[in-house]
Amino acid sequence: MKARRISRPTTFKSYWLGGFESSCHISRRGARLDMLAATQHDRFVSEDYARLEGVGIRTVRDTVRWHRVEPSPGRYDFSCVEPYLQAAAAHDVQVVWDLLHYGWPDGLDLFSRDFADRFARYCGAVSRYLRGRSEEVPFFTPINELSFTAWAAAQVGWFHPFVQGRGGEAKRQLVRAWIAGVDAIREVDPRARIVSVEPLIHTIPPRGQPDIGGQAAAQRASQWEAWDLLSGRREPELGGQPRYLDIVGVNFYHDNQWEVPGGKKLHWHIHPRDDRWVPLHRLLAEAYDRYRRPLLIGETSHVGVGRAAWLRELTDEVALAAEAGVHLEGICLYPILDRFEWTDSTHWHNSGLWDVVHEADGTLRRVLNEEYAQELTRSQARLASIGCGVSTGSDTWHPPEAEDFTPSADDISRPESAVPNQP
Repeated sequence: MKARRISRPTTFKSYWLGGFESSCHISRRGARLDMLAATQHDRFVSEDYARLEGVGIRTVRDTVRWHRVEPSPGRYDFSCVEPYLQAAAAHDVQVVWDLLHYGWPDGLDLFSRDFADRFARYCGAVSRYLRGRSEEVPFFTPINELSFTAWAAAQVGWFHPFVQGRGGEAKRQLVRAWIAGVDAIREVDPRARIVSVEPLIHTIPPRGQPDIGGQAAAQRASQWEAWDLLSGRREPELGGQPRYLDIVGVNFYHDNQWEVPGGKKLHWHIHPRDDRWVPLHRLLAEAYDRYRRPLLIGETSHVGVGRAAWLRELTDEVALAAEAGVHLEGICLYPILDRFEWTDSTHWHNSGLWDVVHEADGTLRRVLNEEYAQELTRSQARLASIGCGVSTGSDTWHPPEAEDFTPSADDISRPESAVPNQP
């Protein structure tokens, strides 16, 4: 079978991106996280961006912290964002800005009528601020992992507001906020590009068991809900339209395939491999064929000694996807700088390209993981050899027409699901 022509990346300054962990929600312990501060990225952002040049990365995912920027309703203070803009300009780094990374300002009710309006005003303020500071085409992820945010905050109560059983309601509230936010952004700057990131998953029943009640199928189908709602494929009364779905970011980690019920992981690294494991190139093709939008692997990484092997596996799969005609615009290594567990600041994952060493004065010194870095160099060369690796910057984007999305009978009949994209 003849392979289709590979789509050359044109969207980002580099095919390889680096993502900085930036969760800022209120955890089960009742304290607000600020991972940018905890990893000292906010303190060393210029140095962190400078390091990226040496490994061929010129595009990053970073975050505007809503709770910091809007300390009281309607009052905006961008002093915490300014160092990032200065660092990006100094090192010629392109930033994809998360605007809500699991956390919002104190006192704002997720389920209130004001939530979407206030989010829209905040998005508009960020867009105006960036437009006044740079001529670069801006990139935004309005809400990071919308489905997971709804599930964790309102289905199982993992983080604020610690609600249970209202995940579907929260998801639709966040969809309304996303739509209002994108409208506000584009009113200021019609050039703005929007990246929607959601986990890409595969779930199956335990071996030898039927899919009782369709649980595994329903959980797998739930990965499409946010994109379907945003694009108007389903529940168009929420306001979704094709123009709200621009770049589709798929987050894929080594543990994104599991059994339902039970949550037992399918292991990718044990050979012979479980025959129920679906190769990433097939999952990427499924997402691309469904939405026909440029794809970005929005997050991927492994932990410890598995980092290099995972990157090698990922590169093999990306090459297969590209050669099959999947329009993949880039790969984001996330986190690019190591992070600790949300509920245990002593447990560092060892998942970054740079690990951290705690110095006596409290400084977190960055230490390059040599094995991971060497594998990244090989992966970059391999993908560049087939045309995936040399990006030319931001192309002009035109909102897709409504006819791009014609719901199929399967789309219309797909059951409601408030289940998460992760167990």
